[in-house]
Amino acid sequence: MSSELLVELGEDPATAQLGQLKLTTLEDQQWSADESTLSKSEKDVSQRFDADSPHLPWDHPYYDIARHQIIEVAGDDNFGRKVIVFNACRMPPHHQLDHHKLLMYLKGTLDQYVESDYTLIYFHHGLTAENKPSLSWLRDAYREFDRKYKKNIKALYIVHPTMFIKTLLILFKPIISFKFGRKINYVNYLSELEDVVKCEQLIIPARVKAYDNKLRASLKPSAQPLVSPLLSPPLPGQVFGVPLLMLRQRSPDGDAIPVVMRDTISFLSEQGEAVDFREMEDIHLAAVILKTFLRELPEPLLTYQLYNDIINFSAVSSDNQESLMKTLVESLPEENYEALRFLITFLAQVSANSEVNKMTNSNLAVVFGPNLLWGRDNAMSLSAIGPINNFTRTLLDQQHLVFT
Repeated sequence: MSSELLVELGEDPATAQLGQLKLTTLEDQQWSADESTLSKSEKDVSQRFDADSPHLPWDHPYYDIARHQIIEVAGDDNFGRKVIVFNACRMPPHHQLDHHKLLMYLKGTLDQYVESDYTLIYFHHGLTAENKPSLSWLRDAYREFDRKYKKNIKALYIVHPTMFIKTLLILFKPIISFKFGRKINYVNYLSELEDVVKCEQLIIPARVKAYDNKLRASLKPSAQPLVSPLLSPPLPGQVFGVPLLMLRQRSPDGDAIPVVMRDTISFLSEQGEAVDFREMEDIHLAAVILKTFLRELPEPLLTYQLYNDIINFSAVSSDNQESLMKTLVESLPEENYEALRFLITFLAQVSANSEVNKMTNSNLAVVFGPNLLWGRDNAMSLSAIGPINNFTRTLLDQQHLVFT
């Protein structure tokens, strides 16, 4: 997509009108039999716009985009933020959709809400070789959304992610900002969305619901090993993806703190109050390396054995939480305990300068919690993120009592 075309489309008066327009209801127009494939509940999407606004006329330049109902506004989420939904399964084949106009229509929709906090939900099922846009278009689309759009987006939820979308995000990692990357969440099942938004207020396509039911029906309980083994023996100099015990055995002095953690934390500590993980600058590469090291451990630092206890930690009375946390932490293998103490002690120092770096215990928990614990299938469901972050925040709050 050329920059000249983007400017030309961005100045199109029709884009500016999107905030006051909505779809003409299907009853007002004559549709051919092969075009009208939506259920009645899906046709009612127009009612989510201001009832006093004029309909989007049949001859409007963006009608051919809007009529597919790829992009919808679905009320507010559980935190009072506006919800914008993107339905991949409603994208027609390439020859039936102008992707440049789709981008401008999406921007026009977001323009109505970007001044306040908002949430994006992307239903990935239904994206096929026939309708998916090119990689160059996706790259240009991401770059087209400047800070105005990225500033107030609080979360992007990718529902039913596939290996394709995960690989795509890895390919795009060099151009995706660190701060925006933290806002991306994978949602494996529709029920997990309930922690974010009431699903009944979303007009979820029937295809997506059917696919979700199929996924759930295919689930089978299976025995998992206590520790996920490496697929192949680590190389002699390999550090990432190697068990903590093996790293300690390799250390000349038997140091329980992995050299990656010691070096990155020592470097970050030298920066003093300037430590701020919210932005991606050269100084923060050390923080990225540290988080990557933790995330690529064969078993999380807090171990699978403590997973259920940590997920259910918030259900314990506040009077007993401190003693339980101390018991859980002290049950860790020595390598895990020492590495955890080293990390938490450093993060407490960062938090002590929160007036300058804005990294409170709560913010640090959001950044590091998902890198300290995850499920055996390496997935992080929405229902688990909150409890894990809560445990991490409490650990930071009580670190002077837990580590003695």
